[in-house]
Amino acid sequence: MQRHPPAVLERVIEGSTSRLYDGGMSGTRWLTADEQRTWRAFLAATRLLSAELDRQLQRDSAMPLAYYEILVRLSEAPERALRMSELAEAADSSRSRLSHAVARLQEAGWVVRESCATDGRGAFARLTDEGYAALAEAAPAHVEAVRRHLVDKLTAEQFAALGEISEAVLDGLRDPA
Repeated sequence: MQRHPPAVLERVIEGSTSRLYDGGMSGTRWLTADEQRTWRAFLAATRLLSAELDRQLQRDSAMPLAYYEILVRLSEAPERALRMSELAEAADSSRSRLSHAVARLQEAGWVVRESCATDGRGAFARLTDEGYAALAEAAPAHVEAVRRHLVDKLTAEQFAALGEISEAVLDGLRDPA
């Protein structure tokens, strides 16, 4: 059986020709050169920023960024506790990934898992005093890293625009209707 190469489109971007896989979709809304440049910069910036903040937390506090986020969410909750499903949503995590993270945080003594009195299937994650102390110790260096790598790189106007843009993207992803 002879295989045919995938359909490609030739597109001129800034004077060079690039070949793009069409996938048989004639109505594809390709990115313009400016949109492509912005998309790639956004993707690289978010990946590198997350990786840098994760490295900083691992180095200075022996915890990954994902665990730090869980501790922050619990510290902000009433009585420092959230239902596991609420915590997963707040931390933008799947329930299985969150369950694994909470198990590791339990091993460290930073979180306890408690049964829900009104729902036998439900469970709460509660931040312990040790977990709160670990978060309080990690926070100053983490906040400084956020300032150094993001906040201080932007003007006040750019930072406000970043907030508006981020909220618009999040709203679209969380409510795709």
